[in-house]
Amino acid sequence: MTRAIVHLDMNTFFVSCERITNSQLEGIPLIIGGGDRGVVASCSYEARRFGVRSAMPINMALKLCPQAKVMKGDMELYSKYSHTITEIIQEKAPVVEKASIDEFYLDITGMDKFYGSYKWTSELAKSITKETGLPLTFALSVNKTVSKIGTGEGKQKMNLEIPEHMVKSFLNPLSIQKIPMVGDVTFRLLSRIGIRTIQTLSEMPVEVLQQMIGKNGIDIWKKANGVDTNPVEPYSERKSISTEHTFSQDTIDLAKLKSILMGMVEKLAFQLRSEQWLTSTIVVKIRYANFDTETKQCKIAYTSADHILTTNVIELFDKLYQRRMRLRLIGIRFSGLVRGTYQINLFEDTEEMLSLYAAMDKIKSRYGFDAVMRCAGASFKPNNKDEILKRKV
Repeated sequence: MTRAIVHLDMNTFFVSCERITNSQLEGIPLIIGGGDRGVVASCSYEARRFGVRSAMPINMALKLCPQAKVMKGDMELYSKYSHTITEIIQEKAPVVEKASIDEFYLDITGMDKFYGSYKWTSELAKSITKETGLPLTFALSVNKTVSKIGTGEGKQKMNLEIPEHMVKSFLNPLSIQKIPMVGDVTFRLLSRIGIRTIQTLSEMPVEVLQQMIGKNGIDIWKKANGVDTNPVEPYSERKSISTEHTFSQDTIDLAKLKSILMGMVEKLAFQLRSEQWLTSTIVVKIRYANFDTETKQCKIAYTSADHILTTNVIELFDKLYQRRMRLRLIGIRFSGLVRGTYQINLFEDTEEMLSLYAAMDKIKSRYGFDAVMRCAGASFKPNNKDEILKRKV
């Protein structure tokens, strides 16, 4: 059976949420971000006409569009709307994957036997906009890659249906930059040898592409040929992520305890970013030598940034550890998770901070978590007693 995969994307999600709460923002160039040295988290179509783009430094964006209004952003508001949208979709669709805070994949294979797949998706989209007031775009095709590319092409124009027999004709004239996984580096590499359209890439021998790019070359070649067998992964909203460290000998060494906590935060934060989660609740746990166990928690703005999480974890630990008895175990749990990348949360941070996290995460992904660490948390060395857990809460 030919698959029917929908990619649904909320249009300029942060901007649209802000405009619902303040109608005076309608029709003006709007940038969501923070600080003169921060970056653009999102921007309106009015600002995009001047060349403003996400992840661009705010000062550069204001040079391109000096009349733009800059707002810090409200992750609580965005998460609330995202949760509402998720509930609407999950109530109606058989299989739903929440790819990010404002992006969804739906597997509605077989729906056309009972109800036209495109008509069903159109009515779902209308119901989302009616209940939330938020605009969206969708594309329906045979797999996730083609549907996602279709959504990008349909933005501000129309929702697209790309049946199997039209996949190649739809993809062929497009730039290779439209393919997920093709970033700036890969684009420049392929452009140097004259490969700029998806058709040219699809006709290239896959062995040559693999030699040039590595193992990702095969996946990119398949996507260029409209092939993507990745399933829609069912989404579970409520999860937590945690780690605990049991000492071989009970300790009262504050410097050691805090250093290990910092290392634990760095590991968990890296896992959050790798799996595209943001956390809003921190729990610190301690177990004394006599097995008394205590916990303390706090709510924070959604983030996956080490430096924000570390500050809050150390503050919680200082409030929690008052008895000055030896400890046998310390633990951290992050919960209240929502889907989102770290860039979403850069309302205060700088372009340099974004680059630092991106560089460290790239090294960790390739060579292992402890290939590069902050000195403050370097005493944390994961062992067999350390356990990373993902569970429903």
